[in-house]
Amino acid sequence: MEAPALVSRTGRDLQRYNFLGHRQVVGCIPYRFKNNGGSSSSIVIEEDIEVLVISSQRPGKGMLFPKGGWETDESIENAAIRETIEEAGVVGEVGVELGDWYFKSKSNETYYEGHMFPLLVKEELESWPEKSSRERRWVSVSEARDACQYWWMKEALELFIRRLTKSSSH
Repeated sequence: MEAPALVSRTGRDLQRYNFLGHRQVVGCIPYRFKNNGGSSSSIVIEEDIEVLVISSQRPGKGMLFPKGGWETDESIENAAIRETIEEAGVVGEVGVELGDWYFKSKSNETYYEGHMFPLLVKEELESWPEKSSRERRWVSVSEARDACQYWWMKEALELFIRRLTKSSSH
């Protein structure tokens, strides 16, 4: 894997928009297993999982999962990885897309199409592009439900937990 860029992409020149003119954004739910949970011989339960949330860049706007614009020069998976490195400073393996959501910005009349992926964290970087403007914190799934500010990210979290715990029991 090539070394992550230590600066965030800026501007909207390469931004993707869907056929309705809605900006396309993509993000990840970074996760890890506690106490060797998730090994192939065990059944995964929600309590085995921790997720990484980050602070919003806007003061007082709570915690969320890393996400940002999907650009025309990258695949959707690469955009998810890039945004997670830029905003949360973690690297890992992207899983199968959890779904897509359509939502309106809380601060203006802009509409978005959001896509979310799970990301099994393999490495936490000491330095990353948005380190000075964001806090990152490992929390339980329950804490993430309470802390996350966006309904569509909460839905993605529920789908992810359902998928992970269901697939391990078969």
